Amino acid sequence: MAADSAAHLPAVVQAMARLQALLVHAKQLKPEASVEPPLPTSDLVSEADALQDGLAGRNVHGVVETAARQIFYSLINSTDIADPAFVQVWNFLDVLVLCGDRGSAAPELVAWLVEELLDSQTTAGCRIVFDYLESRRERLAAKDFHKKNLVFLRSCNELLRRLSRAEDAIFCGRVFFFLFQTFPLGDKSSVNLRGEFHVENTTKFEVPDGEQMEVDDKPFEGEHAIATPKVEPVQPPTKPGTKAAPARLAVQPPPEQVVLPNNELYPIFWRLQQDFSDPTRLFAKPHFETFKKGLGQTLTKFRKTPTVVQTKAAATINRGMKRKLGPDETMAQSDGNGSRDHFADNYNPKYLTSRDLFDLELSDLAFQRHITVQALILTDFLLSLTDKAKKKLAALDSSNKSMLYRVTLSTEDAKWCRDTRNAITGFLKAVPSVEDGRFYHRMVETVLARDKNWVRWKVESCPSIVRDPVSTESIMEARKGAKDATRIRRVPEKPAGAIDSSFLVEGQGGGLDALRDPKRFAQPTLEALVEGVKADKLDLEMETDEAGRESIRNAIASKNWRALRLVRGLNLGMLDQVEVGKDVDEMFLPSTHEMEMEVEAALEAEDNVAEDVATMNGTPEPMETRKGEDAGAEAVPAVTVTEDDRG
Repeated sequence: MAADSAAHLPAVVQAMARLQALLVHAKQLKPEASVEPPLPTSDLVSEADALQDGLAGRNVHGVVETAARQIFYSLINSTDIADPAFVQVWNFLDVLVLCGDRGSAAPELVAWLVEELLDSQTTAGCRIVFDYLESRRERLAAKDFHKKNLVFLRSCNELLRRLSRAEDAIFCGRVFFFLFQTFPLGDKSSVNLRGEFHVENTTKFEVPDGEQMEVDDKPFEGEHAIATPKVEPVQPPTKPGTKAAPARLAVQPPPEQVVLPNNELYPIFWRLQQDFSDPTRLFAKPHFETFKKGLGQTLTKFRKTPTVVQTKAAATINRGMKRKLGPDETMAQSDGNGSRDHFADNYNPKYLTSRDLFDLELSDLAFQRHITVQALILTDFLLSLTDKAKKKLAALDSSNKSMLYRVTLSTEDAKWCRDTRNAITGFLKAVPSVEDGRFYHRMVETVLARDKNWVRWKVESCPSIVRDPVSTESIMEARKGAKDATRIRRVPEKPAGAIDSSFLVEGQGGGLDALRDPKRFAQPTLEALVEGVKADKLDLEMETDEAGRESIRNAIASKNWRALRLVRGLNLGMLDQVEVGKDVDEMFLPSTHEMEMEVEAALEAEDNVAEDVATMNGTPEPMETRKGEDAGAEAVPAVTVTEDDRG
């Protein structure tokens, strides 16, 4: 009654008339009868600004809201959402977004009306409403979103409560994506600051009579309790009169490697869900031991069970889809060649825990992946409790104490967690094929890596991730630095510290002609190498420093090696003179004939010198006389005559 009476107020009637005029103008601007494209609002700015002109009273936004609600209710009551005429509602919401941005109406008014529209529609109608929200997301969040965010959050959460996680898994994903893309990444409305687990998520399953369904404080004990196999001695048969052989222990596999029948695995398997929903239960040693055995037996069962991939068509038939896929959805969920991806729209029910279905569930690949991914998440949580991981978190400046646990994982338990994680990743990579398994594993690891970063951000008490805009001064300074770094620089003719390269100038004894001088690359002769060895030996005798002596020895060895290579190319016969331990000056001595020739040459040189000296004095003696005297002196020896000989 109050709303009806308010609708007849002159100010409300005037606002309704102006909004109706905006709708008429919007219909002319957008002739399409669909959600897309958005209404072009540039031509409606002047009319939106004049919406409050002449409206008396202090609560002008309340007047506009009342008028908008009257028009909105009349539109949704008279038109079905599947009718093309329902485009008037989308145009009206676009007009209200414009009015809210221009200050002519409350910014959150459009969010309130969208919330009421979602409440008034079925699931199929809500899908169409979300088509509108997704197409206008940027426009809705562009201005004054801090006034609209709580309304959108409340309406989306209410919609998620209505949807079935089994039948409407894709639609739930659309809702979550809308929230993720609309809200800022650092918004605390979606942050679990205390790190609380969803312990209310319980899984009910069949248990024998007289047995409790869930265990809260004690490890599982009952008909199907996990017990360590007893090891009994085995006595081999003995012959009469022989001595009995010593008892041997039967080899039993570890409990977690035993492949249990499905009937025995059933309660062990479903009790893992309690640990998955509340990992803090594993802080108690008995619970952790029970969990390790149960998870090990589950993974062993998965490895031994042939997997079955449920196709999209089979999943659709099994659950009896009420809505047929349109042509756009059909092509979107295919790979372009008409073949469907059987993982694109997998059926996601709440776990069906009937014993009759347990055999089929164990062989379902999607079911196995659900369980193994849960185990990966839990093992990552346990590995964050190791001493090394806790030291990294303790080094943070500001830490959220509620996200830190006092429990420290032991070395043995940490090793088990790492081994279990490696076993799970190996299983995910190999099933159903190596190619598909690696792709799925890479996708899961990417999500888990981002989740670890998200947890670390919460441990750091959610510091702001919004950075201030870069100042104009910083931009100008950066531009100046980039310009200076890329400007053309002149190379000086003679840079500082450069070497003198004038020897390369042509015509001054340099250039390529100087490099082609045969003296630079002439091959040394054997005589030169031998003389070099002799000279080095003389230097070796005079050298007193040990480092200098070692350098001379290396020079002698180098000349010996080069001389041998030279002899090999000149005369192989000379290699017969080579002896171990001798240098080339000792091995390649001149022959006797060569020595005689050298002596004659030396005597002839001495005679020439004597002639030159006599000529300079002016009394040369005949060469023949001197030679005769010299010859007689050599031929007749001197005789001494004594007195005895005379007598």
